[in-house]
Amino acid sequence: MSRLAVRKTYKLYIDGDFPRSESGRSFPALDHKGEVVARVAAGTRKDLRMAVRAARRAQPGWAARTGYNRGQILYRIAEMVEDRAEAFGAAIKLSGVSASKARKEVAQSVDRLVWYAGWADKFAQVMGNLNPVSGPFFNISTPEPTGVVGIIAAEPSPLLGLVSRIAPVIVSGNTAVVLASERWPTPSITLAEAMATADVPKGVVNILTGPKKAMVPYLASHLDVNAIDAFGAEPAMMHDIEQEAAAGVKRVVRPPGGEIDWAGAQSPYAIAAFTEIKTVWHPKGL
Repeated sequence: MSRLAVRKTYKLYIDGDFPRSESGRSFPALDHKGEVVARVAAGTRKDLRMAVRAARRAQPGWAARTGYNRGQILYRIAEMVEDRAEAFGAAIKLSGVSASKARKEVAQSVDRLVWYAGWADKFAQVMGNLNPVSGPFFNISTPEPTGVVGIIAAEPSPLLGLVSRIAPVIVSGNTAVVLASERWPTPSITLAEAMATADVPKGVVNILTGPKKAMVPYLASHLDVNAIDAFGAEPAMMHDIEQEAAAGVKRVVRPPGGEIDWAGAQSPYAIAAFTEIKTVWHPKGL
């Protein structure tokens, strides 16, 4: 007997919960052939405001955790992505890539999470230092998290590109508000569903789906957002992003020129881009 398929309606991911958009609106998620495969919540400025509030509440507690513990949680996310590899592969295949390429992207995403998890209790030693000074003092510099980071997800490589930007942001103690890929949103929300069962504290990662054109300027101008990761922004958006960010003296991390090779997009400097250096003077030898 034939039956109608029950298509999924993907929700937003805010403060550890999966609310519908406050507007009640959704938009169709299409595969590469243009066929509707699901419905996705259309986030609004109010949803973004709630996500920023959740990220701000969560940030001090997340930063206060040890690097070792944050590394454990990133590793746990990797475990959950590995466990749901089939679902992630199916979501990536909607973009038109082959099954083998989809499986490869899932595997690379797992490896990327594990790689950054390994840096969680090491980057401070690499990025910090004991500075040479003339006088009876210790002069020590150490990296600290910037705070709340807005991430504009890239459209290509919808899972690997997203993981490659979220992991270095949160591993140092920042929290994130993510604008998911607008064309291929399902891998982003599938990742949110994995995070919800991966010991990630509420509010550390918040993922919003919806029209980027309406959301990006508001994210860039929000005074409680400390930095913008613009790797997924269209070149035409960059001027407006930097102009809006200037009012709140935000750091804007621009994408490199040309197409990004997400397979090789991992570096401890991606962690450093969202940290601030604190220098402490302390007397010695007195």
